[in-house]
Amino acid sequence: MKEGVNPYVRVRKLFSLIKQTFILSLVVIVGSIVYVTYNEINYKAEPIAEQPIVEAFDEAEWDKIENGIHVRTGLIDAEGLMVVVSNCTSCHSAKLLTQNRMTAERWNETIKWMQETQNLWDLGGNQEIIVKYLTTNYPYTKKGRRAILTNVEWYELED
Repeated sequence: MKEGVNPYVRVRKLFSLIKQTFILSLVVIVGSIVYVTYNEINYKAEPIAEQPIVEAFDEAEWDKIENGIHVRTGLIDAEGLMVVVSNCTSCHSAKLLTQNRMTAERWNETIKWMQETQNLWDLGGNQEIIVKYLTTNYPYTKKGRRAILTNVEWYELED
């Protein structure tokens, strides 16, 4: 121990620090309570914007097929369509399905990933139907995100 350093002084400094920390914590807690209480008392709710009126559900339109296309989703009418609609479009836009043209192996890997990480339910026998529908109607292609523009009539911009 160093000479001339009184252990009592150290203890007093420690208690002083503890006391200051306690007082600061108390001020923060009381301030937070006052802030929350004041905001709840003076809170004025703004009127909710009017919601658009939703037309009545027409069951006849729900699964309507026109020119070989499922009207509501835009998917091709083929074997397995309604299994895909009921299992896939409850979470995804049908456009996500049509733009992600994958092989059967890749679709199965994607489904497995969704089951492991996104809480997708077990599809059972529907998985084979879904993968067959997607690979048959939206097969894997080696093109980019969009096709190259062709037959475009270009024009010059005027100043």
